[in-house]
Amino acid sequence: MTTETSPAAARTYDVRTYGCQMNVHDSERISGLLEGAGYVRAADADAADVVVFNTCAVRENADNRLYGNLGHLRPTKLKNPDMQIAVGGCLAQKDRGDIVKRAPWVDVVFGTHNIGSLPVLLERARHNQDAEVEILESLEVFPSTLPTRRESTYAGWVSISVGCNNTCTFCIVPSLRGKEKDRRPGDVLAEVEALVAEGVLEVTLLGQNVNSYGVEFGDRLAFGKLLRACGGVEGLERVRFTSPHPKDFTDDVIAAMAETPNVCHSLHMPLQSGSDDVLKAMRRSYRSEKYLGIIDKVRAAMPDAAITTDIIVGFPGETEDDFERTLDVVRQARFSSAFTFQYSKRPGTPAATMADQLPKQVVQQRYERLIATLEDITWAENKKQVGREVEVLVATGEGRKDERTGRMSGRARDGRLVHFATGELTGIRPGDIVTTEITYAAPHHLNADGAPLSHRRTRAGDAHEAGRAPRTAGVTLGLPTVGIPAPLPATTGGCAL
Repeated sequence: MTTETSPAAARTYDVRTYGCQMNVHDSERISGLLEGAGYVRAADADAADVVVFNTCAVRENADNRLYGNLGHLRPTKLKNPDMQIAVGGCLAQKDRGDIVKRAPWVDVVFGTHNIGSLPVLLERARHNQDAEVEILESLEVFPSTLPTRRESTYAGWVSISVGCNNTCTFCIVPSLRGKEKDRRPGDVLAEVEALVAEGVLEVTLLGQNVNSYGVEFGDRLAFGKLLRACGGVEGLERVRFTSPHPKDFTDDVIAAMAETPNVCHSLHMPLQSGSDDVLKAMRRSYRSEKYLGIIDKVRAAMPDAAITTDIIVGFPGETEDDFERTLDVVRQARFSSAFTFQYSKRPGTPAATMADQLPKQVVQQRYERLIATLEDITWAENKKQVGREVEVLVATGEGRKDERTGRMSGRARDGRLVHFATGELTGIRPGDIVTTEITYAAPHHLNADGAPLSHRRTRAGDAHEAGRAPRTAGVTLGLPTVGIPAPLPATTGGCAL
């Protein structure tokens, strides 16, 4: 449902996002819904008529961050009672009505399963002059049926599943996002094709456990087939995916990555710990030997693959020996980068009640040692890129020092961040493709200080220059139905990223 608002009276909105890529994509849906209901994006975020917080509940300080930001808005709300504040996402799903109790100036609380209700809830709260709290326990429609205002002209998120069937003891996500729901392959490809028709060059396939895709319709090889099918989409230049789980990572996925030309040779593979004892306590159903075996197979098939990971330090009961085992795996895996976390207790998870919670100072000290080890490795791996020619998809917001240094920035096919000089070339736009040679390596980025070797103008660059953000209507048919899924289209081999 949408509500009609005359252009002269159009209310403005601002969406503020915390957390993972799933939340970022959900915020694109929230923007699409609001614009479909007649709202317009606020030129001045601080003066928006509607402010939506799309929250995360993974980290311990998530609650403090939300309520601190809500507190900052309270004076604005008191001055302008017509302003509305909405809170959605995982923290809203978890805290529910407690949010309104702690922050009575909030107008709407909605959960992870009913994003589509937001425009109606805002209208109802305004009409009734009372807070509206609506939290559903399961999905009624797949989120991708909702209209979406894409933030990028050149890269797009495509959800292939939502929810998770794993039971990791540190993770609260399954209880907030629910059991895994898979989209039909044809629906996923329809969305990919719709994005490419808008000029998008790169898509990232999203799922809480992206490579378990197919569990709902009983096809263990469905994810590899989907990657190959993406190789047949004309105009699609790059395919990425996040995040896979080692327990579901099969040889056919490695083969699909290696053989499909537009699938990037970049892999984000969460490790969490290198200690088998800690992995067991985390209820992660793989061990370090299997993890390193997957890495070896990936590199055998794709020697240029850049592999990134997630690591948690200080899980309850982690000993010094356990931590040293993590450092050993890090040294063997040779990650190109890593997302590192100090374990934080989340109420409602089994790990929160485990004995042997570690002192903060122990966790901090180990965390600093991990960072130092990773920095040495990522710098050494990046130095191997010096002298290589790389293809860069020019991006916005990647280089904070670009104006000062006279460079532009983007991502190489393997996902590495590249800051490049433009030389005598003019008219390079976000969304265009530049080929350049790496001249310098730092632990977290690469520089290319010579003139670009080539510049290709693209439809994505045209869209960015015209200020035209891709918008996709609902392109799926809802949740999967019972029965045998339609087969994926045949593709003609080869794919690399």
